[in-house]
Amino acid sequence: MLYRKIAAALEDHLKSGSDKILLIDGARQIGKTYIVRYVGKRLFPNFIELNMVEDSIGPRLFAETRTVEDFYLRVSMLAGNQMKEKSNTLIFLDEIQAYPHLLTLLKFLSQDGKFTYVASGSLLGVTLAQTTSIPMGSIRRVQMFPLDFEEFLYANGMNATAVSAIRGKFQQLQALDEPTHNKMMDLFRKYLLVGGLPDAVNTYLETKNIQTVRDIQREIHEYYGADASKYDAEKKLQIRRIYDMIPSNMENKKKRVVAQRIENKKGKTFGDYHDEFEYLISAGIALNVQAISTPVFPLVESSGKNLLKLYLNDVGILTGILYGSNIRAILGDERSVNLGSVYETVVASELIAHGHKLFYYDNRTKGEVDYLIDDYDSLSAVPIEVKSGKDYTVHSALNAFVANEDYHVKKALVLSNEREITTKGKIVYLPIYYVMFLQR
Repeated sequence: MLYRKIAAALEDHLKSGSDKILLIDGARQIGKTYIVRYVGKRLFPNFIELNMVEDSIGPRLFAETRTVEDFYLRVSMLAGNQMKEKSNTLIFLDEIQAYPHLLTLLKFLSQDGKFTYVASGSLLGVTLAQTTSIPMGSIRRVQMFPLDFEEFLYANGMNATAVSAIRGKFQQLQALDEPTHNKMMDLFRKYLLVGGLPDAVNTYLETKNIQTVRDIQREIHEYYGADASKYDAEKKLQIRRIYDMIPSNMENKKKRVVAQRIENKKGKTFGDYHDEFEYLISAGIALNVQAISTPVFPLVESSGKNLLKLYLNDVGILTGILYGSNIRAILGDERSVNLGSVYETVVASELIAHGHKLFYYDNRTKGEVDYLIDDYDSLSAVPIEVKSGKDYTVHSALNAFVANEDYHVKKALVLSNEREITTKGKIVYLPIYYVMFLQR
């Protein structure tokens, strides 16, 4: 099976005896159900799985369930012989967003303490916002994402000892030797092709057939877009339009969303599409990067609402849209192909999977810097520039950013294909794959 870091967090929570119910949030098709099933069945002799989407289009047993007693009665109709004790019975409420009232009921199930629970779903940000009574004191919400690059390494046979040794090199700001660097770059480029959706990764490992992988990515991408119609009939066209625009936005110099282009109507602003953006971000299918013109720690205090970049949640989907089954654009390191948007997408997905909020620097006179992250050790912002070509030392906006004493920059990072690690003033040049170690 594919190694997922969240499995350890899930296992630790279930073993901790905590009264809080773990709520796993994330996009569809990223492996939430599989990982809960894997851990749950291993730890609990009695594992009861309830899929609320299936129930909502079928028997609707839980559609009107509002009390703990009614919930137990309905579970007993399906798996009464497995309802034993809290220590050996895990009830898994999958796709809980189908019934928002069950999110409120989690509080009372937790207080009752008769069984152990875990829940998962997508669109939970939107669903919780529409829930009249949010059980925040009774749940622990954890975000899940597609496989990150480290998990992709494990899937391709690299062991924890090797990853730990590479992490040690990163911490000491030491470069890898040439053969190891080449191997890492080979795997990194394959990750750009395959991405982190479990079905795509497993298919790649089993078949090495890029066409089959692309078919899976195309199907999931279409599924994400079509899923918008289940959210809001009036806004589904705008949601779909914004989602479909993401790859083309990435090819623009500024890469940011222009509100007036969504419906080709002058005068439209971001405020007109607040719910549409919220859907895409809460669904986990788009990653949002907010603009900051005056970077002050913590960055969230100075983020703007009117400038926004959106990235797809999976780099494999993006390269499938851009290049189809032609792998030369990625593996062949073609000089004529600009992989800037691809590299930025994978860095966005890595940073957010590692706990960072996503921001970028935008200044009309001084230019843009790809990413800003908070450094809690130095209490300052760290600018990050992502370079896919050979001109990785050319970055005038980053130079101006670092030179501005008002920003109190302690260090800046440039991520590129270059093997050697060098430091020039406050700027540190790192190989692109070291992004896997930029943990919050």
